[in-house]
Amino acid sequence: MSELLPPLLLVGCGKMGGAMFDGWLKEGLAPSFIVDRHRDSVPPPHQLVRSLDAVPASFRPGMIVLATKPQKVDAVLPALAPFAAHAPVLSVLAGRTVESLATALNACLPAGSGAPAIIRAMPNTPSAIGQGMTVCYAPPPATSADRRLCARLLSAVGEVAWIDHEDQMDMVTAISGSGPAYVFLLAELLEQVGINHGLPAPLARQIARQTVAGSGALMQASGLDAATLRQNVTSPGGTTQQALAVLMAPDAWPATLDAALAAAARRARELSGPQPVS
Repeated sequence: MSELLPPLLLVGCGKMGGAMFDGWLKEGLAPSFIVDRHRDSVPPPHQLVRSLDAVPASFRPGMIVLATKPQKVDAVLPALAPFAAHAPVLSVLAGRTVESLATALNACLPAGSGAPAIIRAMPNTPSAIGQGMTVCYAPPPATSADRRLCARLLSAVGEVAWIDHEDQMDMVTAISGSGPAYVFLLAELLEQVGINHGLPAPLARQIARQTVAGSGALMQASGLDAATLRQNVTSPGGTTQQALAVLMAPDAWPATLDAALAAAARRARELSGPQPVS
C-alpha cells in the first residue's frame, strides 16, 4: 500500500477544490481539515469546518491548498497566516500571481517570519475524474521538496507540467484551464446542428457526445499528434475534407480560436491586477 498523502489544509471545496479532494481521497489522505461554507460533509477522519478560526492552532498541514474564489482570498489570509508560517501554499486561484499573493500574505505574517513558499497551479475540471491537466509555477522560496509534494498531489487527479515563467500562465489558463468549455461547446454545436438537419434529438446528442469523448480517448491512447490523427480521418475528396475546407479557412477556426484564446489570456492578466512596469 502506498504512503498516505500528508495532512492538508484545504481552503475552499467547491468544484475545483472538491475535484482535487475526491482524487486525494482515492489516493489515500492523512486526516485533513477542509474549510468550506457550502459543503455538507466530508468522510472521516477528515474534518469539515466553516472558517479557518475553527482549525486548531496546533494543526500542522503538509501543505495548504487555496481553492477559494480569487476575489475572496484576501479576506481569509489573516487567519491563514499562522499556518502559512509552517507550510507551503498551493494556490489554484485563477489570475492571482505568486507575487501578489505573497505580498498580501506577508502583511499578515508575524514579524520575523520567512517569506512564504507559494506554488501557483492551474488545474482543469477533468480533474474530477482523474483526467485533469495542471500546470504549475514554483519560484523560490518554494523548495524541491515542495515541488515534489505538489506534483504528487496534483498527479492524483491527472497530468502535471511545470513552467519557469509565470507570464506563460495566462495562455495556459486560456488553453487548458478554460479548454474543457471549448470542447463541451463543440459537442453542444454538433448536437444542435444534427437536430437542425432532422436527426432525432436523443440520437444527435448520443453521436455528438460519444464522437467527442471517443476522439479524445483515441488521441490519448494512440500517442499520435492531433494533426496526424486528423489526416488519418480525412480521405482526399471525401466528406471530411469538404467540412475541413470550411473549418480551416483562414477566417474560420484558425482566426477565431486564436482570437478566443487571446481574449481568455487577456482576461487572465486583468484578473491578476496591475502589471509591473519593466
